[in-house]
Amino acid sequence: MKCIQKSLGILSPKYPIENFCVPKQTLFIDIETTGLYVRSSSLYMIGCAYLDEPADKPSCWNTIQWLASNYEEEQNVLNAFVNFAKSYRYLIHFNGNRFDIPYLQNKLQQYNIPFSFDNLEGIDIYRRLSPYKTFLKLPNCKQKTIESFISDTIRKDHYTGGELIDIYHEYVLNHDKEKEYFLLLHNEEDLKGMLEIVAALAIPDLFHLPVKVTKVQANHYQDIKQNQSSEILMNLKLPTALPTELSYGVNGCYFTGYGDDGKLRVPIYEGELKYFYSNYKDYYYLPKEDIAIHKSVASFVDKNYRQQATARNCCTRKISSYLPQWDTLFTPFFKKEYDDKNLFFELTNELKTKRDAFNRYAHHILEMMAAHRME
Repeated sequence: MKCIQKSLGILSPKYPIENFCVPKQTLFIDIETTGLYVRSSSLYMIGCAYLDEPADKPSCWNTIQWLASNYEEEQNVLNAFVNFAKSYRYLIHFNGNRFDIPYLQNKLQQYNIPFSFDNLEGIDIYRRLSPYKTFLKLPNCKQKTIESFISDTIRKDHYTGGELIDIYHEYVLNHDKEKEYFLLLHNEEDLKGMLEIVAALAIPDLFHLPVKVTKVQANHYQDIKQNQSSEILMNLKLPTALPTELSYGVNGCYFTGYGDDGKLRVPIYEGELKYFYSNYKDYYYLPKEDIAIHKSVASFVDKNYRQQATARNCCTRKISSYLPQWDTLFTPFFKKEYDDKNLFFELTNELKTKRDAFNRYAHHILEMMAAHRME
């Protein structure tokens, strides 16, 4: 078995991983195997990236790789990894929940090596990012695809894990140095790539952590039909810096962002909407006026011109400026018709002065975008 260690120099995670782990107690991990099934394949390499904090030098991230020179050294690789990993508390990986971790756990059981991943907290980059494939406008969520999306780094490695299986089988026979180089390079660049793409965890943060609205203003413009339209523009301070420029639009709302800054554009509806009373049994409906009035003030209305209100006609009308909402974030909420699923709230002068309300509204819109994206 070979053990190869390297310093990554200035390369470090492009995300504040201290948000969810302790960096010096964290391993980035990637494995290489000759197949997907434990019983019919071999584990030939485990690679880790870890933070080294020597007393006399600046801290930096290193890689360590254990490579089996033949099939019989599989157990040695596992033992070396267990001895190294037992002092760590966190694992960061790419799709490790589905493959790397179950595969390793089964191999450990096969050799009766006492080690449980239940004692480590795992962060699966793939699992956290894959729901946002549509938002990111990516064809897939493979690691190399995400690397290309958020980084200008060009890999030296041009092989897939599947293509390296035959190269490893040949390496076992002749221990060719060039083949060893390609095997180690692929694993090393997967580890380096994880340090790069962990920055993309800012995308889930965008939807799940609060944003701060720093400026709100109205904008008036002509739409494609040359109609006069209005919108609200909100400048945002994002919870985590985005690693690349992003844009996304749905339901007439548009988001753009890069780094710490973002912007939301939300259409203003100007016109008449209806507010439907929930306690319609306490109201009369006046068909000629097409309005509902409370029974306490309806005694002057001739009985021939009033009728018991129903849920569908018990409403009041109001002409104003409104903003859309996709849940009852603000009340009272208005609709165009009773069966309409689109909800609005009034953009009052009082609301315009409440920055906290716009913070909640911006988060509400981003949550809507996330939900729409996941459908």
